[in-house]
Amino acid sequence: MSIKEGLSAITSEVLGDVQKEAEAIILAAENEAKETLKAAKKQADQKYQTIIDQAKTKAEVERRKMTSVTEVEIRNLLLQTKEDLVDNAFEKALVKLQDFVKTKEYHEHLLKLIEEVAKKIEGESLLVQVNSEDKTWLKQEMLNSLSKKLRRELKLSGETEDFIGGCKIQTVDGKITCDSTIDNRLQELKPALRVEAAKILFGKEA
Repeated sequence: MSIKEGLSAITSEVLGDVQKEAEAIILAAENEAKETLKAAKKQADQKYQTIIDQAKTKAEVERRKMTSVTEVEIRNLLLQTKEDLVDNAFEKALVKLQDFVKTKEYHEHLLKLIEEVAKKIEGESLLVQVNSEDKTWLKQEMLNSLSKKLRRELKLSGETEDFIGGCKIQTVDGKITCDSTIDNRLQELKPALRVEAAKILFGKEA
């Protein structure tokens, strides 16, 4: 074999080895690329699913929150309606009572009320307090008649307070006081009215 032929053979062999190595490198690179893409796709899918799950969770939380807020708003609205019903009932009652205290029937009612309250208080001498309007017609002479009937002294107080009607009766020493003003009785009725309003709005379970 000539030198030329020998070089040609070596060159062909070297080129063949280089080509094989290049092909092997290319194949390995392709496989690595495929694995990389496969891993990237799996990671992307997982990330996508995580984002979807988080979005669903957030949406559910928001839905529950909105539902909860709505329920609270409805409850507050019902409670406010109950308050409005009670307030409305009191406003109507006040109007009627303000008209009532201007009548003669009220004068008779007040005298009976004084008698009833005085019977409940122990004491030989009691002080009767009314508002300034009632003091224009309620005289000591009227109380003297009740005093004889009750066998205890009833004195008309020189002081007045700003209330719709009714009276306050106390022992002279001030140790015992009975507030039978219309205003105080209305306040005592409020809890019962609130219960009735609650039954109307929420049923028997309220």
